[in-house]
Amino acid sequence: MSTVPQTPRTKTAFNPSTPTTSRITSSHVQSSPHYTTTRRHSLYGVEDRIIIDPGSLIWKVGFSGEGRPREVFYAGGKSARALWGLKRATDAAERLEEDKLLDIRLEQSLRAVFHDSLLTDPKARKVIIIENPLLPLHIKEALARILFENLQVPSVSFASSHLLSLLAVGRITGLVLDCGNLESVALPIFAARPLFSQLRSTPLAGQRFLSHLRSLLLLFGTYVAPTSPGIANLPQASRSMRVPQEILTNEVLEEIKTRCCFVGESLALTDSDAGDNGPIPDDSFTSSDIDMPPTSDPPQSESEFSFAGRESGVSSQHDSSEYSVISTPRMGGRPQDRPPGNENRLQILADMYMRHSTATDLRLPVEPPASMANSSTLGYGTIIIPGWIRERTAEVLFEGGDVDEGSLAETILDALLKVPVDLRKTLASSILIVGGTSMLPGFILRLHVELLRAISPLPPSSRQHTRSDKPPPPQYDRYATLRPLIPYLTIVNNPSPPAPLSDRAKNNGGKAPAFSPATMAWVGGSLAGALKTGGTEVSREKWDEADPDMENTDESMSETPARGNRQVQQQSRAIQTPPMRNVLPDWTRLPLPVGAPSVAINSTSVGGSSQTTVVSPTSQTRVGA
Repeated sequence: MSTVPQTPRTKTAFNPSTPTTSRITSSHVQSSPHYTTTRRHSLYGVEDRIIIDPGSLIWKVGFSGEGRPREVFYAGGKSARALWGLKRATDAAERLEEDKLLDIRLEQSLRAVFHDSLLTDPKARKVIIIENPLLPLHIKEALARILFENLQVPSVSFASSHLLSLLAVGRITGLVLDCGNLESVALPIFAARPLFSQLRSTPLAGQRFLSHLRSLLLLFGTYVAPTSPGIANLPQASRSMRVPQEILTNEVLEEIKTRCCFVGESLALTDSDAGDNGPIPDDSFTSSDIDMPPTSDPPQSESEFSFAGRESGVSSQHDSSEYSVISTPRMGGRPQDRPPGNENRLQILADMYMRHSTATDLRLPVEPPASMANSSTLGYGTIIIPGWIRERTAEVLFEGGDVDEGSLAETILDALLKVPVDLRKTLASSILIVGGTSMLPGFILRLHVELLRAISPLPPSSRQHTRSDKPPPPQYDRYATLRPLIPYLTIVNNPSPPAPLSDRAKNNGGKAPAFSPATMAWVGGSLAGALKTGGTEVSREKWDEADPDMENTDESMSETPARGNRQVQQQSRAIQTPPMRNVLPDWTRLPLPVGAPSVAINSTSVGGSSQTTVVSPTSQTRVGA
């Protein structure tokens, strides 16, 4: 029997309800454009940490758990100037002024990270700082002080960049070479424990590359001035001159480095035309000899740069693209056109590089210098970059033989010599190359060749033995003990690994994930932050408890200095640097092993400020203020 529906007599109440849990889980929540996840970021949650990789030139920032940084920017602004360098002022007043300027720049960069790049509240986010092992202590202290006192973050963790880079490729043991802007650092790591006592470094890095590139362009580059309006327009040959120094700014050099330069093959492998010009002498000068270009060279005439207009089929007008390729590489010109007096040194080096280079010349549009810019010029000037400069500028990174400035290959091999013998085979088969300079095309391939060349047997000595009654002394072989490691030398992120000579090389060569070498450390920090293993964590409460100013407040209140000494004390306090706190983790403060020599501490007073010099009998020396 069917029931007849009835019309309701009264209005039914409307009870709104939220969706059920099953309905929420069925919808997909995506918090990051880089990968699929159900975790909330930015405005909705604070469990993800801020990962900051503060380099001297470029910073990389983002959230933990993501596959790449949210933003990569120059810390010094568009001028591409480094925030700090390898040198520091010795005078107390000058050092204090440098520290104040550095604090201002660091604060601007850190505020831009939270307020412009990530759009998040710093008071609710924990921070992981990816630090280089040789990061100066005063910079590390300044970063922590700004984060705690200005931005008021809850905690800060410091993690080694080399260890995080190794974690990013899924390993805990290996030898990591970080080729950055100021220096290249090789650090062995075993079982996720960095062996800091075996660390080796060299100043051959990005800054030296840019300095060498600038010198080569000033000596061998060509600048074509912009055209002038009117019928009487001068040809390109008459507008060619030496490259003005004010054009080669850091921004232009970085643009040339990242978009034009690459690493060529070793000169020892490409010397196919030695029969025509003779072999390269062993005592020939290196490219570092031309790092001091003439500072005041007048613009040369048309006859001295007549070779600039010899390119067949090349128009003086710019193409639609930013770079114009010159089909015929420029040779050095006629001998009478070359600079007199430098042919024995500079031109021989240029000719040697030209013989081993097949790269084409490029044209780079640049703004004319202020001294030449006027109302009679139109458009941009042009820098003609020779192809051999694009290919052979990186030779400065692979030239060894210097005790203080070893090549990149020598830095890796010196680190292998310092590690225990039982670990050498394991570390040699797991070499990881990271850093911004290592992103040059062909860099890793060339470094592998240089490693094999440096460890190979030495050629027979050409030195004649004068004493016939005694046998000749043995030739000094620096890396003879590492020669059995040749079959095992492997770079795990080599894009084109050579034919393996052992099972270790076959299993490790080129097996690393295809992360960019420049962002490898940041990816490792993102992984460590997602797993809550970001190193030693320093909370804001612990930072406030270790404030040395609070300890000195009671002493200053109890003391009543005389009226005559009050002005002297105020002047001495004005030039004192902020005291260092011992709450930040630092590998130089680790306890020495049993039997290690003691450290002598010498305290001196300069201009009212105390300086402490820590002198160790070993090779590690630390100076703090």
